[in-house]
Amino acid sequence: KGNFKVHNMIISSVKSNFKIIIFGFVFTFFSCIGQSFFIGLFNSSVRSELNITHGEFGAIYGIATLSSSLMLIWVGKKIDDLKLINYSLFVVVFLSVAAIFFSLINGLIFLFIGIFFLRLSGQGLMAHTASVAISRFFDRSRGKALSYAWFGMSLGEFFLPIVIVYLLTFFYWRTLWQGFGMIIILFLPIFIYFTIREVKISSREKDNKNNFSQSFKKIKSWRRTEVLRDLKFYSILPAMLASSFIITGIVINQTFIIESKGWEKFAIAKGFMVYSICTLLSLFISGFLVDKFTSRKIFPLLNVPLLLSSIVLAVFDHPISVFVFMGLMGISNGLTNVLMTSFWAEIYGVYYLGSIKALTGSLMVFSTALATIVFGLLIDWGYSIENIAFLCSIYTAISIVIVLMFKKAYRPVLQNKT
Repeated sequence: KGNFKVHNMIISSVKSNFKIIIFGFVFTFFSCIGQSFFIGLFNSSVRSELNITHGEFGAIYGIATLSSSLMLIWVGKKIDDLKLINYSLFVVVFLSVAAIFFSLINGLIFLFIGIFFLRLSGQGLMAHTASVAISRFFDRSRGKALSYAWFGMSLGEFFLPIVIVYLLTFFYWRTLWQGFGMIIILFLPIFIYFTIREVKISSREKDNKNNFSQSFKKIKSWRRTEVLRDLKFYSILPAMLASSFIITGIVINQTFIIESKGWEKFAIAKGFMVYSICTLLSLFISGFLVDKFTSRKIFPLLNVPLLLSSIVLAVFDHPISVFVFMGLMGISNGLTNVLMTSFWAEIYGVYYLGSIKALTGSLMVFSTALATIVFGLLIDWGYSIENIAFLCSIYTAISIVIVLMFKKAYRPVLQNKT
């Protein structure tokens, strides 16, 4: 009987582990609805119908993104105060309402509100909920679990542009957004109920001996106010923000890059195939490396591919180089998705991870909005793409040096014994 009971408990643990990974996968996939690449697919349709210019759309998009990053700090923190199922349902309803609202926009103010809702609920809260839930639930295999979950977003980046472009040939763009809203509200609440209704911080993964992992209990869990007073937190920020800042700046200004380099019209679009493949590979590889060596040991290598990517863009003009620098950016993107979430859990604990991730997620969203402004100004001031890429490589190199200087400080603080 004892062996039978242990067997059933192990099977139950495996099922719960699988369910939380599927939950993270689906949430990161649907977070694509609030990502720049997805909203950008409707750029032309929206501008044409509202009769606005590229500049007006870009300005509204940037301000709405900045606003959503500030709101994420507060809304994202609530995941620490609510049951995961209740918080997830709130996020799903919010995303559904955002999609339907976006289908009804008829002016600049409503466009701003629509983008604000999509950026906050999709890019912000959906991804935030998935990464926090995975990081809290898993301890020994956190890296692999995060890599499996983030595969959802990579899958969306790979397939959704093709699907949406195809659907736009048959359906009105507003109809598509209404469809997105209906799919979300009809499918995801049921999905949530069957995957995470019993998940809590305490219901974590089990090891082979059927004991709950205890290592998380030994690490002090930092409150957000404590993190903001911690010097090493600020040593991490330049490295953490480099990927989102540089990749956004390059993607947004890809037309300028193509014209400057003399590449064919769809060169970077083709490069995104390599970008997606390299992101997927780095997701899986980094997941295994994190579980074997911990994210703290791998963290200094985070931006090395990004540094090499910037150098390739600055030095080479051959059409083949687009696949090289896009592939290196993809590797950096995959590393960032897995390493950063695991890294915060390792050094600051899991109990207040929601508020910490809300802050860092907000900063990353802010960096994407800032990138559109900084890159645009540099281009307007006459900087070539080679000059801009060189500046990016300097920034990335400095961020790596700072991390190496503080490397020994990235150790978790153990709980005080009582």
